[in-house]
Amino acid sequence: MDSGNTYAWPREATGTDAATLERWLAGHGWEVDPTVFMTGARGPAVQIRRIGAACQDEEPGLLVLPGETVEFDGSRMRTARDRAPTPAAAAR
Repeated sequence: MDSGNTYAWPREATGTDAATLERWLAGHGWEVDPTVFMTGARGPAVQIRRIGAACQDEEPGLLVLPGETVEFDGSRMRTARDRAPTPAAAAR
């Protein structure tokens, strides 16, 4: 966990990581969607949604892939953008 408003979902996440994510999400009014489960070579991906939201609600939630950082902006969740400049941008 980076700060109160970001959470780094690790590659090859464990059950302990999932429990930590669930506590962090609950503190912001969000939860892991139990109806979506995906796993890949780098670990599990999780679908998150507002607590109590259903799949037919207007806001579909957010799929968080292994190694991504989630950011809470005070009302919505989003995948945090990499703030480091790309090699091409740094060369300009």
